[in-house]
Amino acid sequence: MIPPIAPRWVSRHPLWPLIALQVLLAVQVPVYTTLGMDGPAGNPVAATVAVALVLFLSLRHSLAAARGERPAGWPWTLAALVVLANVPLWWVGSNWQAVTAFSLASIVMLLHGRLMLVAATLQLLLNPVKEVTSMLGDSAYTTPRALFLGAYALFGLILYASTLIGGAFLVRLLAELEAARTELAATAVGEERIRVSRDLHDLLGQSLSAISLKGDLALRLLAKDTAATRAEIESLTEVARDALRDIRAITRDEHSVSLRTEIDGAAALLGAAGVDIRVDVADLPPLSGPAQNALAWAIREGTTNLLRHSDARTCTITLTRGQGAVRLDIVNDGAQPPSTPSPGTGLSGLAERARAASGTWLTTAHDGRFLLSVEVPEEVA
Repeated sequence: MIPPIAPRWVSRHPLWPLIALQVLLAVQVPVYTTLGMDGPAGNPVAATVAVALVLFLSLRHSLAAARGERPAGWPWTLAALVVLANVPLWWVGSNWQAVTAFSLASIVMLLHGRLMLVAATLQLLLNPVKEVTSMLGDSAYTTPRALFLGAYALFGLILYASTLIGGAFLVRLLAELEAARTELAATAVGEERIRVSRDLHDLLGQSLSAISLKGDLALRLLAKDTAATRAEIESLTEVARDALRDIRAITRDEHSVSLRTEIDGAAALLGAAGVDIRVDVADLPPLSGPAQNALAWAIREGTTNLLRHSDARTCTITLTRGQGAVRLDIVNDGAQPPSTPSPGTGLSGLAERARAASGTWLTTAHDGRFLLSVEVPEEVA
């Protein structure tokens, strides 16, 4: 299971934090203007209407930036926002200063290159320079105090604008992370489907071939040897039960195969099919799990292909080791499917298992003989 990358309410509604942030920053301006907290009091209705328009334009720019785009007609809306943010400063003074943060944020989000640097610098310095100039002309302010208050206003403007810009890009990042999380989940589901499909193909191929073979043999023996027929039917039933258990294990990703068991099962199944089987695995080494699985599935797939697609009469299974690798060769004298695997076939699944075990595989057909070879390292990282 992929863990959530953000709180569920943020993932479902990532725009609400950005909207709430802008509203909270904008609400203070009409309050300051109405009360006259830093300059002459203004008309509360006009201030509220103007701030509402500023908030609308700023949200339009920020929400578009959160989507990685610029809104239609953005040059005009940006110009309107700059005018609304700066013109009232000459009447209501610092009470209106916070609005310039919305203008600065929109300039940074919408413009690019040198034009953005020039416009942002002008917007950044306009109000602090105006404030410092005004205070230097007032005998109540000393030069150090005026410069300090100007620097404070500059810092506050940068902080507010950075918060607005960061909020927009944070929402964009959350949306991208959510999209990546959804894509990863879809990929995981697809890989699981491929695994189940591959395992079912490889598993049921041999099991169904064995059931068909034993059923045909039981029918031939029915009129000749009742005891042998009964034994074949009992064996067929056991194969069916094993296949059912394996299917249940596959759905839980708990299915595992044993190399020795697959070799013995292949020998018994091919022998029952009338194939002269020779097995040379005397030096069977202890193998890591991935290496053993790759070789065991190769034996199962080779046996299944021989029974389903071949008229072979002889088959040799050889297991050799050398230079830190183990090689499996399955050779028979019958026709086989093409050596190039196509998606959804057993050879395709065999190729995937060999690669997963850091191994190689090949199939060749020459002079009526077919070779399936798989080589894997004894220790798979």
